[in-house]
Amino acid sequence: MIKKITVLVDNDSWIIPYATLLVKNLNNEGFIATFARNHEEVNEGDVCFFLGCTKIANATLLEKNKHNLVVHESSLPLGKGFAPVAWQILENKKNISVCLIEAADDVDSGDIWLTDVIELDGTELSNEWRKKQGEISISLALSFVYKYESLKVQKQEGNSSFYRRRNSEDSEISADSSLAEQFNLLRVVDNENYPAFFYHKGQKYILKITKADD
Repeated sequence: MIKKITVLVDNDSWIIPYATLLVKNLNNEGFIATFARNHEEVNEGDVCFFLGCTKIANATLLEKNKHNLVVHESSLPLGKGFAPVAWQILENKKNISVCLIEAADDVDSGDIWLTDVIELDGTELSNEWRKKQGEISISLALSFVYKYESLKVQKQEGNSSFYRRRNSEDSEISADSSLAEQFNLLRVVDNENYPAFFYHKGQKYILKITKADD
């Protein structure tokens, strides 16, 4: 039986509003849920949801809860690692699998509890596909606590692959290629933190993208 839950976001991630909404929903449903912003704030209990976390969880932290769960957006064991949604958009994928998994010593290698799919039409910019990502994270977490007694965990099987961490240099576009050819790259850039940029005649230019009706 699930009763005490912690939702952890250990950095200034875009997912914070969705994490706080998850905590609110859990408390409204009668669970005892708290929102933690660092590892020291994680309470002992039944479940800790790690959302958008970047710091390594040590054994002492993991021992505080029976289940330590991570949301990862790929068809595991393929696509482990960093920024899986962005990398798959760059691969022109429109249906992106999402897995709720147990935290494990090997990154993104834990057993799978639940899966879902982010469906894209190919026009979504980062704020839009992140909204879908955040909503599915909430949905998977709620499904876990509601259906816990009937769920069956599955081991990951098959060959694995790993996405590297993206950085500001990955937002560079080519001044010699068309915008259409580079549209997926424009869909994954962060206008504020990692905006698209290009060089022309020795000068660096920043390019920000929004939809006309935003």
